[in-house]
Amino acid sequence: MLVLCGIAVIVAGFLLRFNPLLVVAVSALVTGLAAGIAPLAILAAFGKAFNENRYVTVIYIVLPVIAMLERHGLQERARLAISKLRGARLIGYLLFRQFTAALGLTSIAGPAQSVRPLVAPMAEAAAEAQGVAPGDDRIPAMAAATDNIGLFFGEDIFIAIGSILLMKGVLEGYGIVIQPLHLSMWAIPTAIAAFLIHGFRLWLLDRRLARARRSAK
Repeated sequence: MLVLCGIAVIVAGFLLRFNPLLVVAVSALVTGLAAGIAPLAILAAFGKAFNENRYVTVIYIVLPVIAMLERHGLQERARLAISKLRGARLIGYLLFRQFTAALGLTSIAGPAQSVRPLVAPMAEAAAEAQGVAPGDDRIPAMAAATDNIGLFFGEDIFIAIGSILLMKGVLEGYGIVIQPLHLSMWAIPTAIAAFLIHGFRLWLLDRRLARARRSAK
């Protein structure tokens, strides 16, 4: 039971609004000590995890670049480029996100890389060009949701993604031997269903925006 102290550290740290990275590190340290692991072994585990996942820190290079582009008018240019379209058309981006994720290209787009600087401003500009009042929070929220849904239901089609390998390992632990390609094939109907369902939600959003535009006239 003592190993669960790490969870208490996380809860307390977040409630007290401490630095999240520090809270997680202290929680891991407390959990390791409670489990009887030597401090040097815990430190070695930290170093191994960082060395194996150091590609995660690439985001710290991408964010300043995006910030500079936004400062020099990236969002405004995106708005001008898309302002002649009808409604908040995000279905094309959903298809793009699912297709590229299915090919394993999960990092070429995302909330920081594409949604905030490009996709959301484009959708807002397209809606405003049709008379929708600016500042409608539903449009950027739906843009972020579109990115998440496209990635989540598209990446499982790629056989070398972590989720497929995780499912394969869990099933083998229960004596069920299955090939990653088989799991990927079963992910295709789910991805199609997710595209149709979320595409319908985007269509409903367009209808609601059009209805609000007509009622405001």
